[in-house]
Amino acid sequence: MRSGLPWLAGATLIAVIGLAGFLAQVAVTESQALELSVAAAVLRSAAIFLVCAHVAASTLREINDKGLELMLALPLRRSTHYLGRLAGFALCAVALSAAFCAPLFWWARPSLVACWGASLACEAVLAAAVTLFFAMTLAQLVPAMAATLGLYVLGRSIATMQAIASGPLSDPTFAAKVEQHSVDALAAVLPRLDQVTRAEWLLYGAPPAGAYVAALTGLVVFGALVTLAGLIDFHRRSV
Repeated sequence: MRSGLPWLAGATLIAVIGLAGFLAQVAVTESQALELSVAAAVLRSAAIFLVCAHVAASTLREINDKGLELMLALPLRRSTHYLGRLAGFALCAVALSAAFCAPLFWWARPSLVACWGASLACEAVLAAAVTLFFAMTLAQLVPAMAATLGLYVLGRSIATMQAIASGPLSDPTFAAKVEQHSVDALAAVLPRLDQVTRAEWLLYGAPPAGAYVAALTGLVVFGALVTLAGLIDFHRRSV
């Protein structure tokens, strides 16, 4: 409650319901599909932003208040401290994702909402892990938020960047080839956030099971790598 996350989540839900009601009044055709797609997009973006802000603010407040030094004075291993903190933030991310799925049951089938919500929960947990890494490493709110959101936007848009770099209108020059290979290399190490938590799942049905599992597995693998990097950095630095 101290962070204000429940109040912000409640305000977001009220705003989304109000926006959906407004769209229902102004839409000429396909009003339900429009309401659902806009609500899903807003809820997804809001969930990720609120998780990032909560993790960064909570972590940096504890660092600035010397609470982290007090915790490290306890007879606990640093890995236990880091993973315990991450587990707490992950539970918050899952709870927020579940709350943000509630309005979608009004428009979509429960099975589709559950599929979309599970993907949102994995995405939010990944955002929590990345934010914790940057908050502990950079130890400043603005750089940590900028790095996290920048990485998130890059993961959402990397497929579009690949399409532009390798499109028919690209120049067949050496510099263009270097740019294309650079974008492909970047896409190989980034989480493919463009393939998860898609609004079209709620409109037209869930994706194939293989593609769905592969997309979420990519998030889990990237989250594990970020967590490992955070543990290594936390062990080697003096607090």
